[in-house]
Amino acid sequence: MEDNKKIKLTALSSKGGCGCKIGPAALREVLQSLSPSVEDPNLLVGLDTNDDAGVYRLTDELALVQTLDFFTPIVDDPYSFGQVAAANAISDIYAMGGKPITALNIVAFPIADLDKQILAEILEGASSKLKEAGVALVGGHSIDDKEPKFGLSVTGLIHPEKIRTNSGAKVGDVLILTKPIGVGILTTSIKKRWLEEAEIERVTKVMTTLNKQAAEIMDDYQIHACTDVTGFGLLGHGLEMAKGSQVGIKIQQSRVPVLPRVKELAEQGAVPGGTKNNFNYVHQDIDFADSLDQIDQWILCDAVTSGGLLAAVKKEDANQLLKRLQAQEIEATIIGEVTDGPVGKIVIEE
Repeated sequence: MEDNKKIKLTALSSKGGCGCKIGPAALREVLQSLSPSVEDPNLLVGLDTNDDAGVYRLTDELALVQTLDFFTPIVDDPYSFGQVAAANAISDIYAMGGKPITALNIVAFPIADLDKQILAEILEGASSKLKEAGVALVGGHSIDDKEPKFGLSVTGLIHPEKIRTNSGAKVGDVLILTKPIGVGILTTSIKKRWLEEAEIERVTKVMTTLNKQAAEIMDDYQIHACTDVTGFGLLGHGLEMAKGSQVGIKIQQSRVPVLPRVKELAEQGAVPGGTKNNFNYVHQDIDFADSLDQIDQWILCDAVTSGGLLAAVKKEDANQLLKRLQAQEIEATIIGEVTDGPVGKIVIEE
């Protein structure tokens, strides 16, 4: 067996650095081809929307929130990979306004080819984030596979009247983003061995940071819509919010927080396929400022893993919420606003 510390997990991933989901267009086509599911009035959020998780009502005061996410390695350190995967999966519960309570591991691993200690470290990393989130691990499932993959299915609880969907944004709302973007470009750069250790630590910290604290602070304010920014990128998830809410969205590119060196690395060729797929899917519904070049546009569409929350906040609450988030060292920024049109479109200003 190879030394665990010398293994380059990202080199074992045929998909490369971003752990991207299937492209939005392809996924929508598949979902639309499915036969209608069983009609159930207790299914409050299901396949008919593009929300982060499903919600099923148990009683008038209690509902289940369910989600699942897994992907190939995007960092080389096994422990960090487990942390990223767990933080990413749990995030969907926070985006919906729920409290995560239990999780199941999903494991694919080449057990005959890699040291079992690598898998143990992945699971230990995930366990550390579950503990931080107060989530009980109740089991899981594993298969022998030539390509490592890991993730979790997470269940949470929520009051049926307190669900945060991505389709409730109101004209005049302020848009707050709680983490910087550019993760997909940087993790692709990890695979290419283009990052220094400090840069790897920086992007890993972004991905392993739970959205728990941000979501809990938001509980004290009027959040009309919320989603976490992950595989479909800032503009992909933002566009889902605009279409679902039947509003327009305006984003100021200069206010969007971007991790260091992202543009430089993108110009060198570190733009993942998932990011380009996102751009191809959304660009017809985006009015980009003339000053933004192709790289700038790709960055706004970058396929993120374990990104921040994008929240449409009542205007009167926005500044106070922002101050509270930043006081807790959350990298939150006001990036735009919700407008009355064009409906289902995004306008990007400088």
